[in-house]
Amino acid sequence: MHWFIHSALLRCAHPFRAALGWLSRFARLCILHSSFFSMPTLADIGEDNLIRKLMRGVKLDRDVIAGAGDDCAVVRSTKHEHTLLKTDALVQDVHFTLETPPRLIGRKAIARVVSDFAAMGGTPRHAMITLVAPPSMQVEFLTEIYRGMRAISKDYGINIVGGETSRGLVLMLSISMSGTVPSKRWMSRSEGKAGDVLLVTGRLGGSISGKHLKFQPRLEEGRWLSENAHPHAMMDISDGLAKDLPRLALASGTHYQVNVASLPCNPGCTFDQAWGDGEDFELLLAVNPRSVRSLKAKWSVAFPKLPLTIIGKLVPPGEGRPPDFESTGWDHFALCADA
Repeated sequence: MHWFIHSALLRCAHPFRAALGWLSRFARLCILHSSFFSMPTLADIGEDNLIRKLMRGVKLDRDVIAGAGDDCAVVRSTKHEHTLLKTDALVQDVHFTLETPPRLIGRKAIARVVSDFAAMGGTPRHAMITLVAPPSMQVEFLTEIYRGMRAISKDYGINIVGGETSRGLVLMLSISMSGTVPSKRWMSRSEGKAGDVLLVTGRLGGSISGKHLKFQPRLEEGRWLSENAHPHAMMDISDGLAKDLPRLALASGTHYQVNVASLPCNPGCTFDQAWGDGEDFELLLAVNPRSVRSLKAKWSVAFPKLPLTIIGKLVPPGEGRPPDFESTGWDHFALCADA
């Protein structure tokens, strides 16, 4: 009883003690939130820096020949053949809308991954599909998507062997694919050399007009190039030359110089669009200058309807400069920031 009276008197003698405690806690919370909100966001650092940050400290065993940073991971399997691994996501309102024909959504989901195998000079063989969809999604819409995936998978000899389903706020497809590549002919984006000539297959720009849904992955061309041209570096152009050429140059420890007037544009497209529209899914390669003339002669026989165009060269670090275009290529998180 005496203790209770004593405590009550203390509280009365210090009427602001509780308030001061709350103010102290509030101040600490404000400091915490201030430091939290000052931390960089995905929009601040962009896709490439995020990947580098996430992969920092990841340890790989001796059988992993190439990991993050190339179009596919390369894993040692036999003396004559390596395994290729790739995963890719297609997200509603980022890569397609619900007004997009569902079969073309399915086609694009598979074709994007096949394009990565083309860049490695490899052959895709097995695919697993993760489907995330809201419960309100019509079953027939999803069935049509899978018809599109099955059709293009059949064209390229790919077996769909399983997958996963889950619910989500928007429709999303994630494709995981495995395949093979001859152990002495797999392509990387990191072996380019200063002086190498830069070439691209096909034409660039204007993908939004429909090419991003109906493009032809350069699988046959990629294997042919790995066997006949022996490029020092190769990758597919998915995010636009404005993004992908600097990636190849950085991975190779070089810079680049582009002849803007030589960019092969799709009809109705500007050089700016050819530089930065993205989703072209053509191949970009760096080749020894001594072999370019022979390569182009052989190419015109093997693929007479598909141009192979010289667009510039790799140069030593510190030399060259990017074209002065507004287009900067595709970055998922930069787009989110602008939205």
